[in-house]
Amino acid sequence: MSHRSRQIKVISYEGSSYKTDFWEGQGREYEDLTERQAIRRLLPTTGKMIVEIGAGFGRLADLYKNYEQVILLDYSLSLLQEAKQTFGNNSNYRFIAANVYNLPLADNVADAIVMIRVAHHLASIETALNEIQRVIQGERTFIMEFANKRNAKAILRYALKKQSWSPFAKEPYEFVPLNFDFHPRWMKQALRNAGFQTEETLALSSFRLKAIKNRISPQTLARIDNIIAKPGAPLALSPSILTKNRSVKQSVPANGLFICPQCKSPELHHGATHVVCTTCGSQWPIIEGVIDFRHPRPQDA
Repeated sequence: MSHRSRQIKVISYEGSSYKTDFWEGQGREYEDLTERQAIRRLLPTTGKMIVEIGAGFGRLADLYKNYEQVILLDYSLSLLQEAKQTFGNNSNYRFIAANVYNLPLADNVADAIVMIRVAHHLASIETALNEIQRVIQGERTFIMEFANKRNAKAILRYALKKQSWSPFAKEPYEFVPLNFDFHPRWMKQALRNAGFQTEETLALSSFRLKAIKNRISPQTLARIDNIIAKPGAPLALSPSILTKNRSVKQSVPANGLFICPQCKSPELHHGATHVVCTTCGSQWPIIEGVIDFRHPRPQDA
């Protein structure tokens, strides 16, 4: 693992009840529906291997069932164990606890990568995008959602002098520790710098206000959201932006599936309880069906 990657702070949902605290029964059916329909709209329906980064408890994992292999990856082991309870009987699904800044995946291994509700937690989006570019095959699809800094609410609050920060400034805004909003133009440039070309942009969750959600059904709001998502994208006034991006590098076949996050060697032995790197001796435990690539254990542990 590089010195740079070790220094970047990572937010962790380990041990949290994120599923019930934030999603189930919390009035976010509309947001869930808009993200699902946007992914269906932009993501290739089939492929050899897809990776969802920040998959959590598997909220969106059923959308990938037509892929030959699905990697659900998150920094939280406990959330992945929840996902395994739902999808563990499907042999196409694998569950990997790992750091997005130091992915345990081989170069050019993924046909598609999805990252939803993760970018706003990334202190170094540039490092994460470079890792994603390394892992994805050339000319393949990367779907990414990010929190929009210049949304309509922020613009209005700024005009009324109810907030000090400008939604028009290009740099990311950290409104609480490890929670960032991004300007769409800044993000487009960051993607370009990492070797991605943005092919399509959708404006999502334009009706994310309780006053609206309490009066109109989530299904109706999601249908309207789907209609205005593309024409609303140039205005970029929605709180959430979803982009379809294509890797501009040449397509090169992958050599294996996993690499050791510690030394980058592909020489890994998969045992019943551990994955062992035969090059550096690091051991990575398998805990209830989840490979934990976050923290290595010495060979004699």
